[in-house]
Amino acid sequence: MARGEQLNRIPTLLQAFVPLAVLIVLLSLSVHLFGADSSYGANQIVLVISAAVAAAIGIRNGHSWAHIQKAIVTGIGTGMGGILILLAVGALIGAWMISGTVPAMIFYGMKILDPSFFFVSSALLCAVASLAIGSSWTTAGTIGIGLIGVAQGMGLSPAATAGAVISGAYFGDKMSPLSDTTNLAPAVAGAELFSHIRHMLWTTVPSFLIALTIFTVMGLRGGSSAELELGNTSAVLSAQFDLSGWTLLPLVFVFGMAAMRRPALPVILGGALLGAVIAAWRQPERVMAFVSGEGLSEGMVLLKGVWTALFDGYVASTGDETVDALLSRGGMSGMLNTVWLVICALSFGAVMEHTGLLSRLIQAVIRAANTTGALISAVIVTAIGSNIVTADQYMSIVLPGRMFREEFRRRRLAARNLSRAIEDAGTLTSPLVPWNTCGAYMSATLGVATLAYLPYCFFNLISPFISAAYGIKGFTIEPLEPAPDSGAVADTP
Repeated sequence: MARGEQLNRIPTLLQAFVPLAVLIVLLSLSVHLFGADSSYGANQIVLVISAAVAAAIGIRNGHSWAHIQKAIVTGIGTGMGGILILLAVGALIGAWMISGTVPAMIFYGMKILDPSFFFVSSALLCAVASLAIGSSWTTAGTIGIGLIGVAQGMGLSPAATAGAVISGAYFGDKMSPLSDTTNLAPAVAGAELFSHIRHMLWTTVPSFLIALTIFTVMGLRGGSSAELELGNTSAVLSAQFDLSGWTLLPLVFVFGMAAMRRPALPVILGGALLGAVIAAWRQPERVMAFVSGEGLSEGMVLLKGVWTALFDGYVASTGDETVDALLSRGGMSGMLNTVWLVICALSFGAVMEHTGLLSRLIQAVIRAANTTGALISAVIVTAIGSNIVTADQYMSIVLPGRMFREEFRRRRLAARNLSRAIEDAGTLTSPLVPWNTCGAYMSATLGVATLAYLPYCFFNLISPFISAAYGIKGFTIEPLEPAPDSGAVADTP
């Protein structure tokens, strides 16, 4: 604790609940008044007000404003990596639209994917890709964008498609040893990585199979009517863009670098710049039609066009309203509202954690967990609550892991039970919270509001319930094992 805050009073449970109650009430009012547009400013105000309430309670309990402000700055700093990636993805989307990369993905996807099995195929495709590279964000920001375009071209629901993309992407992310969250969860819980992954199979595989079954039924019931939408969109795309294999080079580059475990930010920026080069080379007519070039040479017009797409996105002018709406997206500027939302959310989470209000809520949950089933459920509730309050996926993993680790050891329960519950709830529900960094990213990247795709994220919704049911029944809940004499790493803290 910082000097000058030695006499801080421990917050009461009522004090800890007040900012959360304010958040819930105001968010409900925001959605009622502004509907789908609530994330374009209204929710940000809600988060700022809730943070102010939490700060006022903290000051009443002895915390100084100077230390609270420092905590806010630190909290925002923890999300800067994600914010920079958001901006880079905005540039990538704009460049890939004008370069023909996304149009090519849409064109070939419409040729290959059967509308009747589109949703289940999308989930499986994203699962394989995410499992290979260990990143749900990269999968959604590349393949996911293309699949959303294919769905719109076929006349299928973008919200349902986003749900399938997120379900598949998070399945692969959760089960991949290359994923940062898959490594973080056992690290904070005290479990061994591959023991953690094997233990997750019990909850993850059934959840994903149920989700795939639902997506299959949805496709069979609604896919046949989509076939009428295909012809015109494909014809416009092929007429307006060069759809040769060169246009898919940025996609190959990003996935190749991701598979080699290169850092996400430079890879995405590299993919955006490569898309800009492809646009000037393969789509010069589209680029020059996109911007005003009066008084400029052809080379300068091309430079201006791709430059504009990077920072302000691409606005298509194909003459077909459906295709124009499909391709007019992207740019760093298009991500600024999402960045605003993330900053406000991280500020609220930082105040809640610094003033002890968040830990007070978690302690109350721990004390109420008298049985093993209740303890597992408490971890799940805490992870979901952390996603809501701190707005950060990593915090939803670190906080429950840190808070419950000793309790699991005291009750002689293997640490992999804790790490599995954290992933089942923390990792998977993060894209379902509109102001969480993951929810904000998925919404901005896929172009679908979080609350619109949430009902279709079947895998993400089902997994926490299966995990809780296992805990209540004691199924696959393993006891703590003594460390082997050989000195090998045991599943213990």
